[in-house]
Amino acid sequence: MTDPQTSPVTWDDDGAPRSRRHGDVYFSKDDGLAESRAVFLAGCDLPAAWADRRVFTVGELGFGTGLNVAALLHLWIKTRPTGSHLSIFTIENAPLAAAEALRALSVWPELEAIAHRLTSNWPGRARGFHRIDLADLHATLDVAVMDVAEALAAWSGPADAWFLDGFAPSLNPEMWRPEVLGLIARRSAPGASAATYTVAGAVRRGLAEVGFTVDRAPGHGRKRERLIARWPGPAAASRLPRVAVIGAGIAGASLHRAFAALGIDARVFDVAGPGAGASGAPAGLMAPRLDAGLGPGAELFAQAARQAAALYDTIPGAVIARGALQLAQGPKDPGRFTAIAGSDLFEPLAMTSLAPDATVAQVGEAAPEGLAMAGARVFRPGAILEAWLGPVEVASAARLTHDGYNWRILDQDGEVLAAVDVVCVAAGMASADLVSGIALTAVRGQASVARRVNGPGALVFGAYVIPMGDGLLFGATHDRDDRATDLRTVDRERNTAAVAAQLPGLASRLRAAAGEDWSAVRATTRDYLPLAGSAGDAMPGLMVLTGLGSRGFCLAPLLAEHIAALAVGAPSPLPAALADLVDPGRFARRAARKGRPVS
Repeated sequence: MTDPQTSPVTWDDDGAPRSRRHGDVYFSKDDGLAESRAVFLAGCDLPAAWADRRVFTVGELGFGTGLNVAALLHLWIKTRPTGSHLSIFTIENAPLAAAEALRALSVWPELEAIAHRLTSNWPGRARGFHRIDLADLHATLDVAVMDVAEALAAWSGPADAWFLDGFAPSLNPEMWRPEVLGLIARRSAPGASAATYTVAGAVRRGLAEVGFTVDRAPGHGRKRERLIARWPGPAAASRLPRVAVIGAGIAGASLHRAFAALGIDARVFDVAGPGAGASGAPAGLMAPRLDAGLGPGAELFAQAARQAAALYDTIPGAVIARGALQLAQGPKDPGRFTAIAGSDLFEPLAMTSLAPDATVAQVGEAAPEGLAMAGARVFRPGAILEAWLGPVEVASAARLTHDGYNWRILDQDGEVLAAVDVVCVAAGMASADLVSGIALTAVRGQASVARRVNGPGALVFGAYVIPMGDGLLFGATHDRDDRATDLRTVDRERNTAAVAAQLPGLASRLRAAAGEDWSAVRATTRDYLPLAGSAGDAMPGLMVLTGLGSRGFCLAPLLAEHIAALAVGAPSPLPAALADLVDPGRFARRAARKGRPVS
């Protein structure tokens, strides 16, 4: 239930939504849908502008009720070129609740199906970028919940069309200031169009000053005029590349899904088949890495976990349980938990700091303070890989070469497995054998299974204990520079001892239960952040997704969408600072700044 005192919207007597902050209506009382179609769709020459495009991007200032996006998607469904993809980027500093948006959009029965599709996946209020997957509509929607200038500076663009739909310049001047118009220009593709209902002199002059050609056009309804603007240059032709993925773990599966969403059926190669490495555990826990500093690293994990949870929830049989409890391990943890629970990187109540009496009630034995993570998921890795991978070609990719036109994947005998435009290397530790210049560290992990034992839900405390349907999975060991995968009795005891140090009652039940163990080697980097992006300017078309450590099922879905976007020239779901954070070239850049060789 939305609190009417904190909601950004109020409702006029005739049911029209009005901004509480700016005092302006979200859309015309006469006919908001007709106005949206006349001002924005026709003003940007849609659908003609996307007729010959494989990827088309629309940027919007002022998401509001989602009316413009709903109208855009309604047109897209009817006129989409075969095999094409629509990317939408929109900005909203004060998001409505889904129920409020649905109420506003319910005025138009023809939008009912799209309105329900949008509001059932409505963005939350957490600060940052929110990606909404609309694969069935061949579209993606990125909603930036932040200040307009901050959002435009963080977005990769470029847009082929702009809907400039902020509240009136007299009531919301920050949306129309020169800084914002300049950012729109820098995020515009050649031949891009821009449309708006306002003909205010400051807007006309501002668009012209940053390089747009601006014209007036007949207005809609009671408005005599509107503006249309064009960015110079011819619109670039677009085609989708041929893509191959090396690796069939969660990184490779996420890449296959991300490319499929863009209309590309990537070929996937793996030396041993799906889930043969670290992604083949019997169960897993997806949760963000917690960072009380709440800097870019925390932002990355918060956004990635939000996206992973949304995607896993759509896969039948993938999610075993929702939510997890992080237990304090030291005297500073309760303060950290309070800071994290109060952060705007997470949705309201997504993180809740708990006193010891609350954790004891949940755990069933003596326990310290805790942090309840509602967005965590316990999942079946096999169900996710099966849903996302498609056919996997079992073959050893031993070497990559480029002949000036194609990337060639060669096996150990020098035979060509594939010749493609883009190769995405997502092979864990083996990635370093295929891509020069990347450094990875092996971390062996062994987890243990206790059959026919029930637990108090997913628990994290340095170690973890998670339900897996017919028992509990617990562990795991963390041994750097160990690439062996043999099962060790001593490691099962290490896992049990780690539980006993925090929860001796639960540990005694685990020790008495029958079960088996599982081990694998994870790849990590020296700054404990993944490698996701281009392998370098000297190797165009070579992409890397590795170094995920034990957070692959949290990070891979979002980072794979980032890589797929880079490969086809579509907007990335990552803000620029986060893209830089995971860029494979970051170590070389840091070394160059310090005048040191890359180690």
